[in-house]
Amino acid sequence: MNWNKTNVLKSEVEELKNKYNIDAITASILIRRGIKKGKDIFYYLEDDLRYQHNPFLFANMEDAVDRILAAAEKDENGNSEKVLIFGDRDVDGITATTVLYECLVDMGIDVQWRVPTGDEAYGLSMEAIDSFAEQFGSLIITVDCGIANVQEAAYCAEKGIDLIITDHHNPQGILPAPAIILDAKTEGSGYPFAEISGCALTYKLASALRFTKSKWYKSDVTLLNTRTEDDSIVVECIKLRNLVPLGRLTETVIPGEKSIADTKIPKYLQGQLILCWNAKENSILLKQAFGNGADFNVYGMDEEISKLFPSLKNASLDKIKKLSKIAKYGDHEPTEIGGFYNIFVTYVQQSLKKENPSFVEKEEKELQLVALAAVADIMPLTDENRIFIRKGLESMNRGKIRKGLGELLAEINLYGRRINSKDIGWSITPKLNAAGRMGQAEIAADLFISTDSAIREQSAKKIIQLNEERKTLTNDAEQATWEQAKASIENHSGKLSVVFDERIFKGVSGILAARYVEQFGLPSIVMSQVDDVVIGSMRSCRGFDVSAFLENMKDIFISHGGHDFAAGFSLEKKNLEKYLSMIKENSASIVLQPAEESSKSIDAELYAEQMTPDLIKIVDLFEPYGNENENLLFLLRNVPIYSAQIVGKTEKAHLKLMLDCGKTKWPAMYWGAGNLLHTEIETGSKVDILFNVERNSFNGTESLQLIIRDLRKSV
Repeated sequence: MNWNKTNVLKSEVEELKNKYNIDAITASILIRRGIKKGKDIFYYLEDDLRYQHNPFLFANMEDAVDRILAAAEKDENGNSEKVLIFGDRDVDGITATTVLYECLVDMGIDVQWRVPTGDEAYGLSMEAIDSFAEQFGSLIITVDCGIANVQEAAYCAEKGIDLIITDHHNPQGILPAPAIILDAKTEGSGYPFAEISGCALTYKLASALRFTKSKWYKSDVTLLNTRTEDDSIVVECIKLRNLVPLGRLTETVIPGEKSIADTKIPKYLQGQLILCWNAKENSILLKQAFGNGADFNVYGMDEEISKLFPSLKNASLDKIKKLSKIAKYGDHEPTEIGGFYNIFVTYVQQSLKKENPSFVEKEEKELQLVALAAVADIMPLTDENRIFIRKGLESMNRGKIRKGLGELLAEINLYGRRINSKDIGWSITPKLNAAGRMGQAEIAADLFISTDSAIREQSAKKIIQLNEERKTLTNDAEQATWEQAKASIENHSGKLSVVFDERIFKGVSGILAARYVEQFGLPSIVMSQVDDVVIGSMRSCRGFDVSAFLENMKDIFISHGGHDFAAGFSLEKKNLEKYLSMIKENSASIVLQPAEESSKSIDAELYAEQMTPDLIKIVDLFEPYGNENENLLFLLRNVPIYSAQIVGKTEKAHLKLMLDCGKTKWPAMYWGAGNLLHTEIETGSKVDILFNVERNSFNGTESLQLIIRDLRKSV
């Protein structure tokens, strides 16, 4: 195995240290990981919820919100419209269903939920639409699905049912219509970050619905600031709606040379509520610029905002702009109007929570589910996904665990322990996913949605049972198909593994495909059969877009869809042979990135004196770990082995070490390496190690330990 440590320039380290007030180790890690721009560093050093993207950046968010508000209106008999939430069967779909259901219940809406059960296909179905129409339902909202339901959208319209689609899967050319669509991956969505989960999207919708309680909802507002610059007066404006900047205007005026009519200002401000920081100071400068004939009806926000933030009383915008954390991460000097915008947004957000204290708790409970979904759906742990997971974990670890999750954690002996992203990915979400894979997704939904603690406890126990059954089915399927999977590679240009077997339980096809990806280092397709329909899952690796691959064969499918690296499809059994031929033909054109060599990229080399318990602070800073943010890997050279023992009675026993780092002795585990003791190393040997730092919980006590990834005798 190669150990790769990229050299970094001392000047680069010093620059980041000074600009962001961080230590040299953290700065070097950021540089080695290619995280050098302020906008990217931002999401590693900051985690306040105010830094997430505004939900109204979605071009269609206001339309979706207004349609739901209309559904909440009561008729003369006190009844609201009937609304159906239709979700998916996996963790993302279940959590998304829960978030939106609880939000609409709080609004007093007559709402019900539905997820695919048994052998029902993915996505909104005609049967679900018919059933809802029979109940005189009028609005369906899909969560974590819907972007591929073109026919179903048209059928909703025929039945007089409005449709809102919230999804995060790749669109397939033709978008469903008529429908209000919220999907960051659609062209013109307006949203700046495409890689949020389906649950995160419903959290955004819930946040937007809460914002309607603010007096600023749908208000046309312009923030205005005037300042002097040499002999001129500069007038700066930012036009807002739902806190989203819609446009900016800057006019530089030499007093006495222009009337206001000669500028773009009157047209720009028409119909706007004009807000400034200090009304008196701005009015004086405006009169100097345009004379007494120019009448500006401006409202000063300084006193009102200072009531919420007393430290800003009598502060100038010049001071406020320097306080902006967002500006610190920008590539330009902070401006007064920018500082005003930032503090105004913060003021509006905090005022809303102060006026509606329950919103804080609701948001916390939702973010716990968003954290589960982001990890389960392997979202990249960049941008605002880092904020979502951090805040979700923070809430869990403060003991404010939401209903349903608490019951599940108790069943798997995690209740009361510190939870991290690894626990979510390895211990929590696989069990939740088992319910959907086994055709009983409603049990996972009941776990989170039910208000009856007995039902939640029963659901948690059932989920554990289903997970054990899922394991057995997966192992059986692998034994039955491994030879077929391996042999198929040669028939598919050495670029693809393909399996079809009627005995495979369809709920484990995705897991099995993922296993073959891991074993063969190639994309994999696993197909099973239900009645006369073939149902398949495709998983990818090495940069190959499986969604686009399936799109090339879309005419043969009943349905298909997914992400770049994970997708599903169904087709009639009579078309299977034709489909297999198409796969074989298309496999020749598959382009894969080179397989990764057996190498480890080192984040930082440490010295014995740096091996203190404070090291965990750096590890925590880069949490959450997962897709596009692997665990920090450290290098330590020439460290003596203080003690060593073999633990575990299996053939691949483990090595438990105590390492002498001078003032600190560190416990370390090297899994599956028991054979090294007395063959390559002894107590007293000096070794070079690659390692992660982790917390270890045992009998209610938490301690730090090293997890060794590779080891060499020191030269």
